[in-house]
Amino acid sequence: MAARKKAARKTARKPPPRSTARSASTTRHKRGAKTPSKRWSQRVTKESDALDLKHGVFKQTSAKKIASSLKQSAEHSTRRKSGAYRSALSMLTFYINRAGRTLPKTERSRLERAKVELKHQFGRD
Repeated sequence: MAARKKAARKTARKPPPRSTARSASTTRHKRGAKTPSKRWSQRVTKESDALDLKHGVFKQTSAKKIASSLKQSAEHSTRRKSGAYRSALSMLTFYINRAGRTLPKTERSRLERAKVELKHQFGRD
């Protein structure tokens, strides 16, 4: 019985490692085609269909100013697919998540306060 197990193990070998070079047929994009950006989240912030944000909106010093700017952008946008509140809140959350651990605590707390202020400005207490 031990001989059978040994034989079974020999047949279940891993295939040899593939080379790291890709052939022309396995590349994702054709030559001359524009390659997608590696920083897709930066592109979303700049070219979002949801809102036309003012430059530096998330760098403002007051949570009220951030919330009012997001509210104004969301209400005046004609390209958003959901309600103004939802679009503004999702863009704010997206920015916070995109920054991740690199976001300083003071700025993170200001943006979290902006979420609460946004809720107040839209009357969703």
